Amino acid sequence: MKFEYDVIVIGAGHAGCEAAAASARLGASTLLITLDMHKIAQMSCNPAIGGIAKGQIVREIDALGGLMGIITDRTAIQFRLLNRSKGQAMWSPRAQSDRTKYSQMWRDTLENMPNLYMWQDNVNELIINDMRVEGVRTVEGAEFRAKAVVLTAGTFLNGLMHIGRTMFQGGRISEPAAHGITEQLKALGFTTDRMKTGTPVRIDGRSIHWEHATPQTGDNDFHKFSFLPDVHRQLKQRDCYTVYTSEATHDVLRSGLKDSPLFNGQIQSIGPRYCPSIETKIVTFADKTEHQLFLEPEGETTQEFYLNGFSSSLPMMVQIEALHTIPALKDVQIYRPGYAIEYDFFDPRQLHHTLETRLVRNLYFAGQVNGTTGYEEAAGQGLVAGVNAALRVQGKDEFTLQRDEAYIGVLIDDLVTKGVDEPYRMFTSRAEYRILLRQDDADMRLTPRGHAIGLATDERFQLMEEKRLLRDQILELLQTTSVKPQQVASMLERIGSAPLQQTQKAVDLVARPGVTIEMLAECIDDLAQLITSLPENRREEIVEAAEILIKYRGYIEREQANVEKLHRLENVKIPNDIDYSTVTALSTEARQKLEKQRPSTLGQASRIPGVSPSDANILLLLMNR
Repeated sequence: MKFEYDVIVIGAGHAGCEAAAASARLGASTLLITLDMHKIAQMSCNPAIGGIAKGQIVREIDALGGLMGIITDRTAIQFRLLNRSKGQAMWSPRAQSDRTKYSQMWRDTLENMPNLYMWQDNVNELIINDMRVEGVRTVEGAEFRAKAVVLTAGTFLNGLMHIGRTMFQGGRISEPAAHGITEQLKALGFTTDRMKTGTPVRIDGRSIHWEHATPQTGDNDFHKFSFLPDVHRQLKQRDCYTVYTSEATHDVLRSGLKDSPLFNGQIQSIGPRYCPSIETKIVTFADKTEHQLFLEPEGETTQEFYLNGFSSSLPMMVQIEALHTIPALKDVQIYRPGYAIEYDFFDPRQLHHTLETRLVRNLYFAGQVNGTTGYEEAAGQGLVAGVNAALRVQGKDEFTLQRDEAYIGVLIDDLVTKGVDEPYRMFTSRAEYRILLRQDDADMRLTPRGHAIGLATDERFQLMEEKRLLRDQILELLQTTSVKPQQVASMLERIGSAPLQQTQKAVDLVARPGVTIEMLAECIDDLAQLITSLPENRREEIVEAAEILIKYRGYIEREQANVEKLHRLENVKIPNDIDYSTVTALSTEARQKLEKQRPSTLGQASRIPGVSPSDANILLLLMNR
């Protein structure tokens, strides 16, 4: 039995799993400590991965060499590409997963990974000397030493659950809370606060009147999360269903507000504004007579359904009575009621962009302990923290992602420079360069970065380079091929597009709305032959990649020009020892914020709330630029 490791990861949720896997795959001897080895990568809330902006994060994790996308694809029971009506640059992948098989596949993967070891226990103390972490102690009396520690405790730090006026400790239903770490770090100077999240009732599908529910089917095309061509959906696909609340439902819910922890003062912590409980919805949107709910299967064969949109901490009987007012659920049987949970988090402005804490060296935070919510946001942070922990102990350069490189870069930069005033969730609107951060090209953006540090394999890198080469062959052929009006007349007439008046380059035709490369291939023999020669298992992906670059060429070029301006600020380094209090030209608020957060570049400084453009210009002058 070993008691000394390079890296220890505390917690085996989505952040912890990616952190441990990344660290071990980079060659660091890694110990993953979890409360229950049967709950690894547990989907505490809905059994789904991805969604708007979140799906892009999962594709980025996969492109870097992480595992969430691969395991999601292999355990998916429904896959959908969201936002199809908004154009390809805004598409976001989302999958329903088999909750049990997702967790089991993560465990199988981690248990068989070289350099990775596991220990089932509850960590209650970090070993810290001279503000440098050196290991952990557990409630069972074990002591493990390490050169770096990654804390990914999720909702378990002093977790407290609520169902009506009933309160009980725990980090997740039927699982104990973790105590000691918050108190220890607070004594060392860390700023901490409380957040709240919730989860809906779980329903027995045998009691649902399906004739009153509307099916929502998944996609059945080539799209998926992983860029690896040999990764596919393996399970039987299932439908989701939609139902609606009514005024009768709302009346029942209102009758229980006096016993709601959210409204009677029992819960004081910060909750997610964008994902409100059903009781918050009926109060905030009092004019609405109905709310849409989604019945989502929890697995390939199980009868358990998750009622998305009905998150609640109301008393159990109020929840059940309200459900009975919905026609499809009039005879519903439940497995367990919804509940709210409060937990500790740390102000993420206490972190570097590597996710190492500013106060304690070699200690990294990832996931909900940083004030975020969502499996995807947690996993993205976990990968970055695990990579940097391993690189630190190996004496290698740190790894960070910029805002124009990845949604993960936006996420971490937002946390570190702006902090949080509610559980942070990624939205496309948070990324100023979202046309460059599309889900289709995450491999082009990030696989070279992942390969450079040793996380993305040679095979993955070669597949990406092959895709780039074949994509560019299509682009070159379209740019050099001229099309005569009579060649495409019938095709353009069929789709209602204006006829050509003169010979035109094929690439300009693809730029038209409604025209696709596949359509042009019916009219241009050389293009048809090139497409036919592409690898069959990647043909549609490669053609789509070329088509998106053509249709969004103008937008992409404009955003790339804006990125060049951004990089000028990001490349202006700010000395660590600068005394902002002596820079009287700065506003008082800017001096205070800059002194507290100590940004390392002018770009980071400019994004701190309270630092105005004029303050940034003063700093630019101060740096002799």
